[in-house]
Amino acid sequence: MTETVLDLRDIRCPQVVLAAKKAMRGIPVGGILVLECTDPLAVIDVPLYVRQTGQELVTEEKNGPLLIFKIKRLT
Repeated sequence: MTETVLDLRDIRCPQVVLAAKKAMRGIPVGGILVLECTDPLAVIDVPLYVRQTGQELVTEEKNGPLLIFKIKRLT
């Protein structure tokens, strides 16, 4: 399985979601996009983006201020 990591630390929403959307275009179906964020609003915006686009939120982790989302491309 292919994983692409996007370092979005110190980036604020909605730029986090916009960057994820742009990066997702280059992810093959079945591939994983990993977002590393520090914006607390990402816990709301990223899952909403995933649901709206029909992808799968594989994991959502918090390690101190770092939020890590793994999104699987389904379509």
